[in-house]
Amino acid sequence: MSRTIIASSSAPAAPASYSQAVKAAGLVFVSGTAPIDPASGKLVEGPVQAQVAQCLTNIAAILEEAGSSLTNAVSATLIVADEEDFAPASEEWERWFPIDPPARQGAKMPVRVPGLKISIAMIALA
Repeated sequence: MSRTIIASSSAPAAPASYSQAVKAAGLVFVSGTAPIDPASGKLVEGPVQAQVAQCLTNIAAILEEAGSSLTNAVSATLIVADEEDFAPASEEWERWFPIDPPARQGAKMPVRVPGLKISIAMIALA
C-alpha cells in the first residue's frame, strides 16, 4: 500500500515530527490541527467557537490539497483543553456539519498550551 504526504501552504505548516496529513488506503488522515491563522502564524484568540472555525478552515485546506473536502469526513476527534468548552465547541461544529456529520469523539488535551482551547483531528475519504 502506498501513502502520500499531504502539505498545504493554505494551512499552518506541521512541525518536523509529523505531517499535516497522510493519504493512504483511500482515506486522508489529518493530524491534530490547531487554530492557527496560516497568514499570521498566530493562534486565533477568542472563544472556543472561533478556534473550532479556524481548525476546520485549516482542515478544509489540507483536505482540498489531498483532493478531498469536509463533506467527505468520516471521523473526527475534538481534543479540548477544558471540559466546559466541549458544549460550545459542539455548537460551532453543528454549523459546519448540519446534515450527516462524521462520526466523532472527544478527548482531553494531555498538556496545556497557553491560549489553545481545541485541536481537531480528522479522517476523510480521499
